[in-house]
Amino acid sequence: MITAIVFIQADVAHLNEIAEKIADIPGVSEVYSVTGDLDLLAMVRVRTHEDIAAVVADQLNRVEGVLSTQTQIAFQTFSQHDLEEAFSIGS
Repeated sequence: MITAIVFIQADVAHLNEIAEKIADIPGVSEVYSVTGDLDLLAMVRVRTHEDIAAVVADQLNRVEGVLSTQTQIAFQTFSQHDLEEAFSIGS
């Protein structure tokens, strides 16, 4: 499982609608409204680096009202929760 954190600047007049559209994209697990220089933060959890490109470049960046994004790739998870198991569809 690869986790990407996507920082999003968006049209604040339509923030809720933009967040809902982003949350509906397969591979996006959560979307948060945040304070500071950003408007939204999206967590993307996918199997491959190519999938990150498909989610972020091909879909998220094309949501109307998204002004810019910056994507960070997580190297290591420090958590008591097993995210791999939580997002497993079954084997």
